[in-house]
Amino acid sequence: MARVERHFVAVESATGRRNPAGFSPCQGVYHVGTERPRTAFIATHYNVDFSEHYLAPLMVERGFGFLGWNTRYRGNEPWFILEHALLDIAAGVDWLKQRGVERVVLLGNSGGGSLMAAYQSQASEPNIGAVADMRLPEGLQDLPAADLYVSLNAHGGRPEVLTDWMDPSVTDETDPLSVDESLNMYNPDNGPPYAPAFIRQYRDAQAARNRRITAWVLAEIERLRHAGVHERVFTMQRVWADLRMMDGSLDPSDREVGVCYAGPARRANFDARGIGNCSSLRSFLSMWSLDHSHCRGAPHLARVRIPALVIQSLADTGVFPGNAREIHENLGSDDKQLEFIAGDHYLLEPEGARESVADLISAWVTTR
Repeated sequence: MARVERHFVAVESATGRRNPAGFSPCQGVYHVGTERPRTAFIATHYNVDFSEHYLAPLMVERGFGFLGWNTRYRGNEPWFILEHALLDIAAGVDWLKQRGVERVVLLGNSGGGSLMAAYQSQASEPNIGAVADMRLPEGLQDLPAADLYVSLNAHGGRPEVLTDWMDPSVTDETDPLSVDESLNMYNPDNGPPYAPAFIRQYRDAQAARNRRITAWVLAEIERLRHAGVHERVFTMQRVWADLRMMDGSLDPSDREVGVCYAGPARRANFDARGIGNCSSLRSFLSMWSLDHSHCRGAPHLARVRIPALVIQSLADTGVFPGNAREIHENLGSDDKQLEFIAGDHYLLEPEGARESVADLISAWVTTR
């Protein structure tokens, strides 16, 4: 087994300066062997700490470097603004290149899939607009592009996954117990299995809920502006309600039905924990809104023209085969590959799943 050295990395970015308390906005861990690698991975997420990503030591053992990277929004999702996150990722890519890395591989794992696609999209063809009344920061037009893109158990886009998981039966956003039973997927009168008519009605109502919240956010920004106030946070519950969680005939896979990442789906849906459960007004527009977010997957994936590998675990309870097929289809690369594998979202099962994925990624990168 190769020796893995771990080096703490902390840098500023174009719009992120060192905090008065002393910490830098961009932090991570560089995993490397005894020899300087020519190819290195960088992995980042919207919110989750990827500094010690489970693939890091496995890729080092296969001869690569691995920068588990965090933007200023690690654990700080309510204030996420995409354009600043991209500048923070650029700081990580620059750091790698300054240390002799010749080829950079973007690893887009889970929610990080669409974030890394947005990075490569902006680096190759600047396209991102500012949120609400904000201005685009300098430097966003000159991001250093990467060379390869890997999507691993990734959602198509941030607004898409939130909308797919939203409970459309919510009738009052201030009351997490409010339910329109005609749209309640947990009402046994509605299924599972779910009838095609109910599915269409349900999906339409999910998009409508996203747009109702968006409309409220825009109106709230104006209301606060008239009062001389810039921002506020708000909460949103009931976001464990994708029909596929309870109906295994929809987008079939080897997943356990009835559960989500937070446990039994119905119970999780009425708990307070979930994606997007706390947002500032502008972070909702930047990350979650169907009509305003630049975190949507398809437009960015179309501008990802570097070689791309899409890997999807078949026992994943939150990312489904259809998601991986859409990512693969939307990618603009002529050189793209789709692989389905055994395993759950984190590749904890079956035994050896993580090593198998590391072998798959290593072989794919090496041939390119």
